[in-house]
Amino acid sequence: MPRVSATLKVSIVIATHARPAALARLLASLKPQIDPARHQILIADNGTAEPAPIPNAIGPVVHIHDPQPGKCRTQNRAIARARGEIIACLDDDLTVAPGYVAAVARFFAEHPEFAAMKGRVLPAESADASAGANACYLDLPIVDHGERVIEVRGVIGANMAFRASALAKVGLFDERLGPGAAGHEEETEMSARLRGAGFRIGYAPGALVYHDVDPSRADRERFIRIARERGRCRMLHERHSFAALRLARFIASSRLALAHALGASPQRIAREERRLAIAQGMIEGARASRR
Repeated sequence: MPRVSATLKVSIVIATHARPAALARLLASLKPQIDPARHQILIADNGTAEPAPIPNAIGPVVHIHDPQPGKCRTQNRAIARARGEIIACLDDDLTVAPGYVAAVARFFAEHPEFAAMKGRVLPAESADASAGANACYLDLPIVDHGERVIEVRGVIGANMAFRASALAKVGLFDERLGPGAAGHEEETEMSARLRGAGFRIGYAPGALVYHDVDPSRADRERFIRIARERGRCRMLHERHSFAALRLARFIASSRLALAHALGASPQRIAREERRLAIAQGMIEGARASRR
């Protein structure tokens, strides 16, 4: 594949729902990096009666508002209006590091072997300081694979990017999935489709964003509920036998029991609890699909 220019046009799609202050912070962090001749910002605003206010200082944006909930549906509408050769997708509860937009363009220019990008996501502040003993239940989408570009299996919804040509081949996001619909797994399903079409996904350490830390999310009950929801969502786009699902649940239950018996750290216990909850959710999803 021929090398492409580092001046690739980048369209940035921001999915937002009822977070006007957070959206304003994200836009402010993007503003110094945006060249209207090469970059485009699209706001995919869903699930609120009124559109989110957009700061005048940010410059021209494409603002798509849908009062009905559905991140993927509104995000897909924004992508359909994107003009960039590269389409970056960001969530509204983060800020971008200086040089983020250039890093996205540079990643695709220097790595023509990759059709999609998993960006780096770090916490905006110390999770331990914000959430204390319950920090292990925050479930933030933190991504840090180090300083080198490597191949990975999937993108992550908070910070991901694609060649527009790849999306044209595999299609847009599955609107059954994601917030406002089934709840989760839209990026997992997209990653599987990309791999199935022969595309490769790379991790870009320079495409760095900082995720807000909300201490109210550090709740074990919420953590387990979301993990079970993820399992149920997974069964909308994956197929597994009941025997395989029951085996996965048995293994997850055994791992959790062993972690407790060995006095493992709270972080390890939380990981095993999530594994078990996802396995249980997958069984629930499989049962629901048979009804």
